[in-house]
Amino acid sequence: MTQTLTVTKKVRTVKNASSKVKTSGTGRSGLNAKYALAGVSADVAKALHKPGRPVWAEVSTSALTYNLEAIRKFVNPEDELRKTPRLVLSIVKGNGYGHGGPEVAKILEKAGSDWFGVTSAAEGIEVRKAGVKKPILVLTSFWPGEEKNLLKYDLTPVVHRIEQLAQLNRAAAKDDQRDPLSFHLKIDSGMNRLGIASNEIDEFAVQLAKCQSLRLGGVMTHFASSEAFLSSPVGEQTREQEEHFFVALERLRALGVDPGIVHLANSAAIASRPETWGDMVRPGVILYGYHPGYDPQEKREEAEKKLPLKPVMSLRTRVISLRRIPAGAGVGYGMKFVAARPSVVAVLAAGYGDGVHRSLGTRGTVLVRGKSAPIVGIVSMDVTMIDVTDISGVEIGDVVTIYGTDGEHLLATNAVARGIGTVTSDLMCAVSARVTRVYTE
Repeated sequence: MTQTLTVTKKVRTVKNASSKVKTSGTGRSGLNAKYALAGVSADVAKALHKPGRPVWAEVSTSALTYNLEAIRKFVNPEDELRKTPRLVLSIVKGNGYGHGGPEVAKILEKAGSDWFGVTSAAEGIEVRKAGVKKPILVLTSFWPGEEKNLLKYDLTPVVHRIEQLAQLNRAAAKDDQRDPLSFHLKIDSGMNRLGIASNEIDEFAVQLAKCQSLRLGGVMTHFASSEAFLSSPVGEQTREQEEHFFVALERLRALGVDPGIVHLANSAAIASRPETWGDMVRPGVILYGYHPGYDPQEKREEAEKKLPLKPVMSLRTRVISLRRIPAGAGVGYGMKFVAARPSVVAVLAAGYGDGVHRSLGTRGTVLVRGKSAPIVGIVSMDVTMIDVTDISGVEIGDVVTIYGTDGEHLLATNAVARGIGTVTSDLMCAVSARVTRVYTE
């Protein structure tokens, strides 16, 4: 289970790990006491006072709520005439993109999120048990046998196969005291992953009419390439998906079926395709402070200007060892790094078992004392090595930022991801359960 701690005061990063700190009452002595609180604000130090590996993720609640409000305002422009504002469904699947799904959902509900999106009933149950009351949409639907939990925890399933209607209806019919179970229909508009095909709309309407214990609450689709704007098949895919979706939607209406809430837009579409906003939008990675990659790249820069965001998570650890090595010495498994000069190598108390992506070995950098230090050698499960030869004064206990903010400095998670050929959410979701999340204002 992921340990979560909440800090209510503003965090101030202290870069000098040798600063004098008060350690009384921590139960530590000697070497442990020297580094127990060094290099972090008093509030974070208090949250991290329990003995354990010095690896933690600071999650800024103010940045998270800022991003939610920025998205809400962006998709509800003042000059647009709508009877009701567009809703925002916050995606908190994948443990809230690594930020802690239940805790993030609680923060976002308080900030006004209208819906939440999870990938499974199990994730939805965790969010409900955290006290969240707003609607929760189970995006990848349910496996036979989970219907009871959907009802028990008031989770809204997505139906992506027609035969799921009968399964849901049987479960809902067993409780004749409740209102019809609301669900959302997913239409496959061209991604060829999940959803009913356009030519199945008539059959869906026929089967839905037989299900007296169900109610269609929304219709959705998902884009495969909403960040692509090139003159190519991929660049044209989103426009084609839009056309297919709206044709299917009109067919539903022609058959007398009220679609309810219509929603299409994921993160890239929210920022760059206003024609897809529908009645509700589904922010994922942008909720956590980063725009996805665009093709061409200029589109990302444009999106960042139109919809400025704040990074939410900073992944941190400490230096646990310093080694001076001669030129020609190898570092780590397989001697993947060999020192070209006499060097100082710092060992960090975090590896790929914590969320330091293994692909960062010999390619990535971290922030220490406000400066960039290259990762050297292969990233191990529990430790990572960095070259601090050119950074003066580095000591055991220094705080190191793997990505995120460090005072006035930023090592952007999306830039780190691009450097190793992956996506931002891959890095975020890699932060494992053994890493303590500290929620700060």
